[in-house]
Amino acid sequence: MRKEDKEEGKVIEREDNMEENLKRIPPWTKQITVRGIVASLFIGIIYSVIVMKLNLTTGLVPNLNVSAALLAYVFIQTWTKLLKKANIVSTPFTRQENTIIQTCAVACYSIAVGGGFGSYLLGLNKKTYERAGAETEGNIPGSYKEPALDWMIGFLFVVSFVGLLALVPLRKIMILDYKLPYPSGTATAVLINGFHTPKGDKMAKKQVNGFLRFFSISFIWSFFQWFYSGGDKCGFVNFPTFGLKAWKQTFYFDFSMTYVGAGMICSHLVNLSLLLGAVLSWGIMWPLISDRKGAWFPATLPENSMRSLNGYKVFISIALILGDGLYNFLKTLFFTGRSIYAALNKKNLVSSVSDNKNQPLDDLQRNEIFIRESIPLWVACVGYMVFSVISIIVIPLMFPALKWYYVLVAYILAPSLSFCNAYGAGLTDMNMAYNYGKVALFVLAALSGKDNGVVAGLIGCGLIKSIVSISSDLMHDFKTGQLTLTSPRSMLLSQGIGTAIGCVVAPLTFFLFYKAFDVGNPDGEYKAPYALIYRNMAILGVEGFSALPQHCLQLCYGFFAFAILANLVRDVAPKSIGKWLPLPMAMAVPFLVGASFAIDMCVGSLVVYLWHKVNSNKASLMVPAVASGLICGDGLWILPSSILALAKVNPPICMNFLATKTS
Repeated sequence: MRKEDKEEGKVIEREDNMEENLKRIPPWTKQITVRGIVASLFIGIIYSVIVMKLNLTTGLVPNLNVSAALLAYVFIQTWTKLLKKANIVSTPFTRQENTIIQTCAVACYSIAVGGGFGSYLLGLNKKTYERAGAETEGNIPGSYKEPALDWMIGFLFVVSFVGLLALVPLRKIMILDYKLPYPSGTATAVLINGFHTPKGDKMAKKQVNGFLRFFSISFIWSFFQWFYSGGDKCGFVNFPTFGLKAWKQTFYFDFSMTYVGAGMICSHLVNLSLLLGAVLSWGIMWPLISDRKGAWFPATLPENSMRSLNGYKVFISIALILGDGLYNFLKTLFFTGRSIYAALNKKNLVSSVSDNKNQPLDDLQRNEIFIRESIPLWVACVGYMVFSVISIIVIPLMFPALKWYYVLVAYILAPSLSFCNAYGAGLTDMNMAYNYGKVALFVLAALSGKDNGVVAGLIGCGLIKSIVSISSDLMHDFKTGQLTLTSPRSMLLSQGIGTAIGCVVAPLTFFLFYKAFDVGNPDGEYKAPYALIYRNMAILGVEGFSALPQHCLQLCYGFFAFAILANLVRDVAPKSIGKWLPLPMAMAVPFLVGASFAIDMCVGSLVVYLWHKVNSNKASLMVPAVASGLICGDGLWILPSSILALAKVNPPICMNFLATKTS
C-alpha cells in the first residue's frame, strides 16, 4: 500500500472517531438544564454575598472562577446522590453542564463585583458626598443620588447586556486564530475536565470533603464570634494581637476566615504588597503627617475631612492606583498591538480546522464544536444596536447630568476598547476594565463641567467599565467552553441568564448590607473605601489639583512615579530581582482601609507556604478547596447575621480589650 493511501486512511479513521465522539456530546439545547439553573442561582447568591462583603470592606476580590466550578460539582453530585437514594433516575452530570453552571454563576456574582456597589454607584450616595467634603468646590450641593432598588436594577439591566454582544463576532479570531491562552478560563477548564474522568472523580471526592469540612469550621467559627460582638469595637474582630498601641494603628489579626481564604488564593506577592502598603502608611506616614497638624492642615478640621489627614490617605491611594493602572494599560496596549501585528503577518495563520490535519484529535474536536455551534453575526450586531439604543434613551433620563451624545460616543468606542481589553486579558490574565472606566471618569468629569461633572463622570465610568469587563469575562468563558467541548451558544445563553439573575440578586445583596450595617463609616467594618476614592477622582477631574491639601500634590507625584518605576523595574530587571518588587495597586488598598485585612491575607499565604513545605502535592490539590470552604462558610454566615441585625437582635456579650491602668 502506498504511503499516501496509508496517511489518507489514518485521516479518515481519525475523522470517523471524531464524529463518533462528537455524537456523544449532548446538543447545546440540553446542556442548559433546570437543575443547572437552580444550582447557578444558589451559587450566585452565596458568592454575591461574599464578594459584596469584600467590595464594601477592602474592595479587593480574588478570582473565584475555579471555586465556583468546584461548588457546582459539589451541588450537582450531592443532588444526584440524594435522588439515587430515593430510587429516582437522574440524567448524567456532564462536563458541559458543569461548565454551564460555572459560567452562569460567575456571570451572576460578577455583577456584584463590577456593578459599582463599592465604587462608582456608592460614590453617588449622600454619605460619600458628605465624606468628600462640603467645603470642596467641585462637590456641589445636590450632586448625589441615594441608593434605591428600582433605579439600581434598571441601570444594571440597561448597561450589562451590551457587553455580552460586543465581541461575539470576534470569538473565533481571538481563541482559534490568535490562540490566546486566557489563563483563568484555561485553569477552570482543566479543573472541570479533571473532575469528569475516573481518576478525577477520586481527586474531586478529596476536594469536596476538604471543602465541606472547612466550610463547616468557618461557619461555626463566625457564629461563635457573633456572640461576643455586642457593641462598638467588640469581639474577636478587634483582638489586639500585637498590643493596644499597634491595634490603634489597625495592626492586628481579626480572625476573618474570608480574608485568610482570599490570602490562600492570592499570590504571595499580592499579600506581601498589601502588608508593605500597610506598614508604610499606618506604621510610618499617617503618624508623621498627624504630627504636622496645624502646619500642613488646620488643627480644627475633623480627621475625616478631605482637607486634613483623610485627604492624604485618599489622594495618595489614587496616585498609586493611577500610576499602576496607566503603566499596565500602556503595556497591555503595546503587547496587544505587537501581537496583532505579528499574527496578521503570519503566512500560515490557521483559518479553519481543516487547514491542519496534524492537530491532536482533542484539539480537532474542540475546534469543530467551537466552529459548528456558531452564533449568527446578525444576532450579535442587531442585539448590540438594540441594547445601545435603549441605553442611550434610558440613561440620560435616569441621570440628566450625563448627556445622550456622551452615551452614544461611549457605545461607538466600546467594541474597540473591549477588543483591546479582552486581547490583553487573554495574554496576561489582567482585566483592565477599571482603568478604561477611570479614563472615562476623568474625561467626562472635565467635559461636563462643574455642575454635572461628578455625576456624569461616575456614571460614565460605570458605563464603559461594564461593557469592557463583561465582554472580557465572556471570552474567558468561551475559552473554558472550547476546552470542555461546550457549545458557544449554550455558553452565551447561560451568560445572559446569569447576568439577568445578577442584575436582581446584586442590588438585593447590596441592600442587605446597606440596611443592616453602617456602610461607608470610616471607623466601621464596612468602610467602602473605593466609593470615596471614585468620587474624589471625579472631583479631581472637575477641579484639578486645587482639591488637594497642602504638600499632598508632591507626595502624590512621588507615589505616582514609584508605581510606574516599580512596574518598569519588574518587567526589565532579571526575574530574581523583579519577583521581589511590590505591586503598587495592592499597596494602595491598606492606605485607606487599614492593616488588619493585610495581616489576615498574609496568614493565608503563610498557611499555603507551610503546607507546600510539608506536602506539596497535597497542598496543590487541596488549597483551592480549603480556601473556598473558608470563604463560603464565613460568607454564608453574613445572611443570618444580616437578618438578625435587621430584626434588631443584638449579640448578648461585648468582649473588649483595655489597658491595665484603664481597667
